[in-house]
Amino acid sequence: MISVIRVRLVASLFLALAVWSGCSGNWLGRRKHRHIISIKGSDTVLPLVQREAEFYMLQDSVPSLEVTGGGSGVGIKALLENTTDIAMSSRELRTDERLDFKAAQIDIVEQPIAYDALALVVHPSNPVKQLTREQIELIYTGRITNWKEVGGNDLKIILFSRESSSGTYEFFKEHVLNKRNFSASALCTSSNGAIVQSVSQTPGAVGYTSLAHLNQAVKPLAVSYDQGQKYILPADTAVSYPISRPLYFIYARNGSEHALPYINFVLSERGQQLVKDEGYIPVN
Repeated sequence: MISVIRVRLVASLFLALAVWSGCSGNWLGRRKHRHIISIKGSDTVLPLVQREAEFYMLQDSVPSLEVTGGGSGVGIKALLENTTDIAMSSRELRTDERLDFKAAQIDIVEQPIAYDALALVVHPSNPVKQLTREQIELIYTGRITNWKEVGGNDLKIILFSRESSSGTYEFFKEHVLNKRNFSASALCTSSNGAIVQSVSQTPGAVGYTSLAHLNQAVKPLAVSYDQGQKYILPADTAVSYPISRPLYFIYARNGSEHALPYINFVLSERGQQLVKDEGYIPVN
């Protein structure tokens, strides 16, 4: 008898349904008796978790997974409201969020599942190859507005950024802009893929995106965090590249026992190989 296993993978703007066949007999009849694991949050982590879910669901007798994007803040809020089992996040919890969980008497685990480098990208026609952190800050806060000010052509800089609910946005603001506000002229996009597409179509553009989303349509810049003494490209791994961060599963220590087998799968040798295959950096 052929059974059908369904995983609903919901991103911000689309719903993808994956169907597998197997030999688990009356799985559909048993499904209603098993908890559906809900995972929600970071759009940066989303493609990785979708891929992990596909392989996890190939196993027999495992719960179905519902994976939804929307941003790190969305996932963390859902976890606090008990509407998801696991929050995907591309940043650590903020102090106010930790206080909210403490007030709700929820003991939280922040489990790194991968590492990611955040690449600064420009249009391939842009002759600029490198920037210091200070120059990036001046560009994104609106004090440098033309590429000629950093050795490029006489061309207006067009800023692309993630939306404020994104953990990538918050990470970039804190660790690259030194907590200063983005320029009011920055154009917000909903995903890493949208950043890459926008920059690839705009000669004067600059944006920032996850290492896993880099392709030949954009050019990554080398970055210096020592005022120009040493420039490093994002492909030089998160160990040496200065704009890097862990990607997290955040969940309640008590009450998430049904989700632990999936979390352990992601951290397993097979799960970490998928991390590498998807363009991220394994936790080990």
